[in-house]
Amino acid sequence: MDTVTVSPKFQVVIPERVREEFHIRAGDKMAVIVKHGILHYVPIRPYDHTKGMTPGLDTKGLRDRRDRL
Repeated sequence: MDTVTVSPKFQVVIPERVREEFHIRAGDKMAVIVKHGILHYVPIRPYDHTKGMTPGLDTKGLRDRRDRL
């Protein structure tokens, strides 16, 4: 498990291993989501870069017909 330290300016450095795994670069935007008391930082990617993010995912049954507009 990687850990980070919050600086006096409330900044953290994302560990190199995590940056490489998720292709995070300087200047990238991240969404901050708090859910059930857990803080999540999620990289914001342009829509055209999301294709192929989940190879092997079986999308059948992922959404019911009633979910669609």
